[in-house]
Amino acid sequence: MKSRLVGGIEVQRGSGNVYADLGLPDSEKLKIKTGLVVEIRKAMQQLGLTQLEAAKRMGITQPKVSDMMRGEFTNLSERKLMDCLTRLGYDIEICVRPAKSDVGHLVLAAA
Repeated sequence: MKSRLVGGIEVQRGSGNVYADLGLPDSEKLKIKTGLVVEIRKAMQQLGLTQLEAAKRMGITQPKVSDMMRGEFTNLSERKLMDCLTRLGYDIEICVRPAKSDVGHLVLAAA
C-alpha cells in the first residue's frame, strides 16, 4: 500500500475493503454483508419501521434486527440478508461477467 505523510503522521490509502486492510478472513464476504446491512438500515428508515415491524416483514426476530443494527451480523448469510431486503420491497440483481484480471471479485452497488 502506498503511504504519505499528513501533518507528520504516516497515512496509507485503503484498498476499498477495510476488512481486507485489517487482514480479516473472508473480507470480501464481510464487505458484501456490510453493504446489505447498510441498505436494510436505509430501507427501515425510509419505511419508518420499528425493529419489531421490520423483523416481522423480514421473517426474523427483533433481537436479530437489533444485533444487525449494532453491526453483529456474521451469523446471517448473504442469502438471508438479501431475502430481508426483498421482503422490505427491494429488488436485487446479480450480474455475472468475465473478470478483468485472473481473479474476479464481488461488488455491491446500491442505487
